Amino acid sequence: MIMTRWLDNPNKDDVVVSTRLRVARNLKDKVFPIYSTDQQADEVKELIKGAVANLFQEGEYSYHQLKELEPRENMRYMEDHLISPVLVDHWKKSSFFLRDDEKVTIMINEEDHIRLQTLLPGLDLIQGWKLCSEIDDTLESVLDFAWHEEYGYLTSCPTNTGTGLRASVMLHMPGVTITGHISNIIDALRKIGLTIRGIYGEGTEAVGHLYQVSNQLTLGESEDEIIEKLNRVVLQLIRREKNTREYLADKKRLEIEDKVYRSLGILRSARLISSKEAMEMISNIKLGRDLGMIGNQQWEDLIKLMIDIKPGNIQNRLGRSMNRVERDETRAEIIRDYFK
Repeated sequence: MIMTRWLDNPNKDDVVVSTRLRVARNLKDKVFPIYSTDQQADEVKELIKGAVANLFQEGEYSYHQLKELEPRENMRYMEDHLISPVLVDHWKKSSFFLRDDEKVTIMINEEDHIRLQTLLPGLDLIQGWKLCSEIDDTLESVLDFAWHEEYGYLTSCPTNTGTGLRASVMLHMPGVTITGHISNIIDALRKIGLTIRGIYGEGTEAVGHLYQVSNQLTLGESEDEIIEKLNRVVLQLIRREKNTREYLADKKRLEIEDKVYRSLGILRSARLISSKEAMEMISNIKLGRDLGMIGNQQWEDLIKLMIDIKPGNIQNRLGRSMNRVERDETRAEIIRDYFK
């Protein structure tokens, strides 16, 4: 099974999955990617390629052009959270550098000329920002970024202008979802400039009880202020989720056990299953395991399993394109083998 390397985490947490820091940058006097011609996009691409080649060790980063990859490969990189859905949408113009440990991606010609991303397991906003900032400074030492004295870094979307920083933490929160508290949390976060989105960011669904909590504003707050506020709120959400799980284990134990074991029974028997249904049931089993309802110590990588059964990963596993029924059949087989 393909395993996402960046997700290896010796200090596993029941709630926190990963930390992502991403900055948006544009080259001065260059047309934004969404308005550029193919030739203009290629010129930007070559400038950034040359900078990366000169600044980093040979072999440290691999380079990929989306138009030269199979669609299933692009999908797999997106499912593994290594590139964004927008980069895939702009596949004719876009490319990316991926560091060999998969913890750094330099995306080229997404909404902006550069989307620099650092991705770490667990809750590690400070280290993630340190790494992101160091690479950003390194790139800026040879690239002339678009900057305004009053507004900061200039971006194609005004919501990214300023620091250009989007910090996010992915959380597994089945407790507050099952109890219906998630809608109140979403409303409360909006009032303080934070947001909860699905697992692939803006406009995506929160499947498998996985959510990304991130800042909404990049203008008017410093990077340190953004990270400090997000870190404080995430710690509160972790406590809220854990307290809710304790309540469910104490007051609703039979109902939760029924949900967990029904999910396990289906996954051990299904011959066809969609990724959405599978992720929801794997999430239920993870909740049961985290609450001590299932004692199998081998099932420590259930989040990885959720990623590895997505359509792109399944097709790359077999090295060919597959229709929906073929994917659902293969997914069911992988899951049966995992939980046998």
